[in-house]
Amino acid sequence: MSSISRRLQDILATIQAAKLSSQATQSVNLLAVSKAQSALAIREAYAAGQSLFGENYLQEALDKQIQLTDLAIEWHFIGPIQSNKTLLIAQHFSWVHSLDRLKIAQRLNDARPANLAPLQVCIQLNISKEASKAGISKDELIALASAISTLPRLRLRGLMAIPEPTTDANKQRMQFKQVRQCYDELLAKGFDLDTLSIGMSDDFSIAIAEGATIVRIGSALFGARFGAEFSAGK
Repeated sequence: MSSISRRLQDILATIQAAKLSSQATQSVNLLAVSKAQSALAIREAYAAGQSLFGENYLQEALDKQIQLTDLAIEWHFIGPIQSNKTLLIAQHFSWVHSLDRLKIAQRLNDARPANLAPLQVCIQLNISKEASKAGISKDELIALASAISTLPRLRLRGLMAIPEPTTDANKQRMQFKQVRQCYDELLAKGFDLDTLSIGMSDDFSIAIAEGATIVRIGSALFGARFGAEFSAGK
């Protein structure tokens, strides 16, 4: 058994334990954050049973997709989106977690090929109001969600957030709780949502207790790696 396979099994066991200890009832999917990882490492994780992979950088992701066309991988884009990248993202990914502008949503919608299912999207919420991070404020959320819901080639699934890094478990929990409250407010207004993309390598057990349905894990699965300080997955 490879080190990646062992770590994957440990993570899946921890996810299940977190659900049991918090009495969480939602399904929780593991999104393997594979930025800065080789196609070989992704292939190893896939062989161990992992099929959902998240990438932050478009060209890096496209290069890996070419090398891994023989695998039935579901690709998620989780990084910041520039206008000139929307065409290729719309063509080559199943999910986008980092949507925070109507202009980008419209461009993704217009570029999504008709032969593919609608692009599954999450709105990125900047819950800790950090200037260094992408995402919208809580006050902007309903307006953006309403606008995205009118776009036929997108399907709004829920929210994504990258809370402020902290070792304070109570602060972690409070930030995740605020995201969940925003999610519940959208549900109460009639939005058909099912996804909370919250929690990374250092805090995913707490995120699961607060309602996470997708946890984005990179370093705990693949080992230490370089990367931006504030990335959509860790």
